[in-house]
Amino acid sequence: MRTIGDLLCLLPQRYEDRTAIAPIGALVPGEKALIEGTIELAEVAMRRRRSLLCRVADGTGAVTLRFFHFNRSQQDSLVRGARLRCYGEVRAGPTGLEMVHPETRALTASDVAPDVTLTPIYPSTEGLHQSLLRRLVGRALAVLEHQPLVDYLADLLDERQRSKQRGGATAEPSDSIALSSALELLHRPPQDTATALLATGRHPAQRRIALEELVAQRLSLRASADAIRSERSWPLPEPREALARFRAVLPFPLTRAQQKVFAEILADLGRDAPMNRLLQGDVGSGKTVVAALAALVAAAAGMQTAVMAPTELLAEQHAASFARWLGPLNLRVATLLGSQNARTRAASLEAIADGAAAVAIGTHALFQEGVTFDRLALVIVDEQHRFGVQQRLKLRQKGEREARTPHQLIMTATPIPRTLAMTAYADLDCSVIDELPPGRQPVLTSVLPESRRVELVERVGAHCASAKQAYWVCPLIEESEVVESSAASALVEELRAALPKVRVGLIHGRMRAADKEATMRAFKAAELDLLVATTVIEVGVDVPNASLMIVENAERMGLAQLHQLRGRVGRGTAASHCVLLYKPPLSPLARERLGVLRDTQDGFAVAQKDLELRGPGEVLGTRQTGVLQLRVADLVRDADLLPRVIELSDELLERHPERVAPLIRRWSRGTTEFAKV
Repeated sequence: MRTIGDLLCLLPQRYEDRTAIAPIGALVPGEKALIEGTIELAEVAMRRRRSLLCRVADGTGAVTLRFFHFNRSQQDSLVRGARLRCYGEVRAGPTGLEMVHPETRALTASDVAPDVTLTPIYPSTEGLHQSLLRRLVGRALAVLEHQPLVDYLADLLDERQRSKQRGGATAEPSDSIALSSALELLHRPPQDTATALLATGRHPAQRRIALEELVAQRLSLRASADAIRSERSWPLPEPREALARFRAVLPFPLTRAQQKVFAEILADLGRDAPMNRLLQGDVGSGKTVVAALAALVAAAAGMQTAVMAPTELLAEQHAASFARWLGPLNLRVATLLGSQNARTRAASLEAIADGAAAVAIGTHALFQEGVTFDRLALVIVDEQHRFGVQQRLKLRQKGEREARTPHQLIMTATPIPRTLAMTAYADLDCSVIDELPPGRQPVLTSVLPESRRVELVERVGAHCASAKQAYWVCPLIEESEVVESSAASALVEELRAALPKVRVGLIHGRMRAADKEATMRAFKAAELDLLVATTVIEVGVDVPNASLMIVENAERMGLAQLHQLRGRVGRGTAASHCVLLYKPPLSPLARERLGVLRDTQDGFAVAQKDLELRGPGEVLGTRQTGVLQLRVADLVRDADLLPRVIELSDELLERHPERVAPLIRRWSRGTTEFAKV
């Protein structure tokens, strides 16, 4: 907090009702209460822990106050005969009811009535006490009374627009509340305020603040998008002949959705402003081939493309796909991985630096020092939420030269609900591949308890005996005493013993890259029937003959991760199945999560439910880091405000551009450099 405006926008996390004094004789363990009474006895007890004990009575009963941490001044003030007002949680103690470390205040003759407003509890940090925060906020509110329209708290939302909204069918009270009135109410809620609404964040005053914060977020991202558009990039013209040759090499036709999305990318690449596009597509929808087409456009113009993937396994698979499609066009693909030997790495670095490699594919190794590009014009980031903003920024900066920056294509197989995309991704142009390639089979999903494990093992044996392949995913590599889940290494031995005719392989993230690649190659070549794996296979692995997926301890995984794993099967023509194996008892949340997977194949429906269950912070991953942290609004709870947010932000940009920067300053803590990625 740097300004009075910052302080006023630090809203309470919750409230406590200290407006009524409870008789001590009516106290109930487990409840918080405000009491008033006289100290009958005060002593320092030297039992297991040194503590200050005070016996307080009010004529209806008595309660013990217990302080494990106290100083001399506290001890001197808490003496027999002193009158106190205390607030704390009541609990059963060794000698009756007690309060441990309650808030206390010595009463004087002028102290008559308790508070007339609810008591705010603010977000804090060690050494910053609630009493100090309340005092500071009180002084800030006094300033607000005398200077209600100073710059840091000017009402920057268009009142005329809000009045128009108020007259509509979807209007709600928050539309008419001024910012200063909303802040006053939230810092000092009257005794009769609807506490249930405050607790859930649905009070009109909270909604008024959330509305403004979401408008500020969208404007901030729009401003960063405008900043990016003001930069220059290399225009990459459409290479019609090369594209025709590429499509002739492909063993399958592009879907209509792929063609539509590529047309949008092609139009972006043809401009001298950098492309900043988000490509969404459900698991198996064919994003990789669209990325390869974009890389071909850059290569045809004599420029380079960098493709960054979150795991070595996925980077290796991308490299194999790109080489298969671009190799016949005499375009070289180089890989850069952390586990490469020195000779291979040196050859890749040289090919990237002198421009011999049209495409460089790798993990975080791509943006490390010592990696230089000849003419980098396009950056493609796969599963972008797995990379930090600093990592994406470093890769982008490797292409900055001649006052130009590279085009950027961000891909995700985790669909983002439309309303969320329009706010949290307002700085990106969004494309969606909304259909799967023909022949993709729906995956039948079932949920089974651990007690049916033997039956499941038999089913796997029968499945593999019919020349089909299967995955068995478990979260850990080795046994853990902390988490009760089967480890991959132990599971392999168990399955080999139970299924002696089944060829079982193992793959996990700690294996050497060469070993992982050899195992995956054997599985793809059907030299293995069953692949036991950790979640390293979550993204990108493509084996059409694998049509059964078993996920161990599924109750411990998130919806998006389970949906990704399920996407590893159903890639061939055979009917496919996914079995989610759980260890009872299931929590209500886990039951709901597994039920969603069982009932729907729609990635957007899964994403929406994931958003509701986990919240936007986890779903967006590092997206918000360094751009704008939401302090009041909640993208799930306040989703119904988003259409109004979009309308208001567009209205401000069009009619009141002078209000945009102050509004962003009020709520934003981000940096423009981070916003660019």
